[in-house]
Amino acid sequence: MPLSTYHLRTSIAVSDIQKAVAFYEGKLGLQVLESGPSADIAEGSRVYGSGGGPALNVYQSVTAGKSQATLATWYVDDIDQIVDELVSAGVTFIRYDQFEHDAKGICARAGGGRIAWFQDPDGNTFALEADV
Repeated sequence: MPLSTYHLRTSIAVSDIQKAVAFYEGKLGLQVLESGPSADIAEGSRVYGSGGGPALNVYQSVTAGKSQATLATWYVDDIDQIVDELVSAGVTFIRYDQFEHDAKGICARAGGGRIAWFQDPDGNTFALEADV
């Protein structure tokens, strides 16, 4: 059975669910759709909505922050505005030596458009992308 017909949700491991809640809800402004246990941790997970449906599962785990790859990307219309709003909320954008970034930390994306990266408190990396 092909998986392309099913909804996909990204799961992100965090070391401390309360720190994660402060970041994902407080700084990113994500709305929690549901909460529940993570293994033996009561209320150790959250499901956040994005783009009109459940999109991001955040759960407490000892495996938090182990990946150096970008784990999820938000595709936005106005990357400058979103970066400004997130910086105002306390989000820090990261810069990679191999790319040329503007003053906000945004750089050209391969194939056109623009991209910027940030991390949660565990070092999980996320991106914002825009076609212009």
